[in-house]
Amino acid sequence: MSDVRGSPIPERTHEAVNKPQTGKVSDLSQQVWILQGQTLVTVPRSDRVAAVTVTVVPCKYPESLEQGKGIPIYLGIQDPEMCLSCEDVEGQPTLQLKEQKILELYNQAEPVKPFLFYHVKTGRTSTFESVAFPGWFIASSERGQPIFLTSDQGAVHNTAFNIDFSA
Repeated sequence: MSDVRGSPIPERTHEAVNKPQTGKVSDLSQQVWILQGQTLVTVPRSDRVAAVTVTVVPCKYPESLEQGKGIPIYLGIQDPEMCLSCEDVEGQPTLQLKEQKILELYNQAEPVKPFLFYHVKTGRTSTFESVAFPGWFIASSERGQPIFLTSDQGAVHNTAFNIDFSA
């Protein structure tokens, strides 16, 4: 099994992950993720915009999750240290940013499903499907709007992202 860069993911019996991969995310409209208050929003990429640094750690127990859906990962931001989570808010799957250390999630005795996403890389783009809400994907829409979850993959909203791990 390999991580989002194609590098082998350490198995539980091998070396453990002690720091997350880091990078920058943009959508196909060249919008990057920035932090506004406690919310991730998308804005056009420019030299004047400080995109958040995204953190990625694989799930330690992928065999306990549905197979064939992608690599289960925890997805967060570096500064401040927070993680993306999917929760039911008034009957609607909702993407939230929570104060949570990504390595604490990684080191739990079992997968923490609200914080997990199935990562699928197709060519240069990636999708992130909620483990807690199958069929719901991280999406972006208009400039200045928060990223969110949608079950309408690729139709109206953008669910394909680029991750630059050399950032």
